Amino acid sequence: MANRNRWLKLLGVASAAGVVATGVLVARDERARRAYSPDEVRDRLRRRADRATERPGDDG
Repeated sequence: MANRNRWLKLLGVASAAGVVATGVLVARDERARRAYSPDEVRDRLRRRADRATERPGDDG
């Protein structure tokens, strides 16, 4: 029984570490996203929209 409790504690600690690591990655991604100026965001969105609406074989 004591051995089982150790495994459960280890599993709980590993789960908590996973949640923390995921939070760190999300925060890092959000910081990188906020590093763009509004003009840069607008330009990037327009380029993405242009690429999404292009038809294959359309040379412009």
